[in-house]
Amino acid sequence: MSGRVAILTPDPEDEGYQSRWRDLFERAAAPLRAAGLEVEGPSWAAPGDLTRFDLVMPLLVWGYHRAGPVWQDAVSRWEAEGVHLLNPTSVLRWNADKLYLGTLAERGAPVVPTIYVDRCTDQMLNEAAELFDSRTLIAKPQVSASAWQTIRWSPGSSLAGAPEDAAMIQPYLPAIESEGEISLIYLGGQFSHAISKRPQPGDFRVQPEYDGIIAAYDPSPDEQAAADAILAQVDEDLLYARVDLVRDLDATPVLMELELVEPDLYLRYDEEAPARFAGAVGRSVRRNAAPVRR
Repeated sequence: MSGRVAILTPDPEDEGYQSRWRDLFERAAAPLRAAGLEVEGPSWAAPGDLTRFDLVMPLLVWGYHRAGPVWQDAVSRWEAEGVHLLNPTSVLRWNADKLYLGTLAERGAPVVPTIYVDRCTDQMLNEAAELFDSRTLIAKPQVSASAWQTIRWSPGSSLAGAPEDAAMIQPYLPAIESEGEISLIYLGGQFSHAISKRPQPGDFRVQPEYDGIIAAYDPSPDEQAAADAILAQVDEDLLYARVDLVRDLDATPVLMELELVEPDLYLRYDEEAPARFAGAVGRSVRRNAAPVRR
């Protein structure tokens, strides 16, 4: 296999540049190089001419949510230049704003109940608590990542650290602590592997940045069915996807997040996952290189 692939990385001026992205870059790049592909990691903020690559993946554009207009302008520019982006630009725009959860819910996908507000206030949170019949809520920005400006709130709690702009509010589901958040990873449209993520005692955040407890996981039939049903509502073909589920108060798997822009694919938690990733990327490169039949 031959071809040139770019995995876009953070803006060096953003705080995400000091994070663990380099390790994940190497975990993704190694199986691609082993398959014969050339791999580079240009910063999404100043990547140069991306048309020189056979495939560009925004897998490590961490911090894009703190530069919303700049990110959207970059995506539009790459689209106009004909850059072979996967996931595609339409998905990158749609999935960057968590309003997509409402769209999926309207299409019948199992989604955590969510309301959207222009600003997170005590009044809004109290009204949401009554609406959801829940004394504990989660509030996060509509455009966010890695629990940025995300709080767990109960009546009388402080709003310190709450979203500063447009926000989404959901009931807090205790299963996140007892059973964890379940992430099912899909590569090339096919289920690859899954992990569970549980927070440290007393916390609610499961991300590695908060020392979440991560382990390989064998999804149950209802979790697999829920993830399949959610992805069936996405019209575009996806190179990669991560479906984050949690069980609601009725023990039904529901969607927390559908990660289609820059998800950690947790490749090291399944022996075959790196090869599956390389295979999916290789197929996309070959399809892009194939001559158009007339």
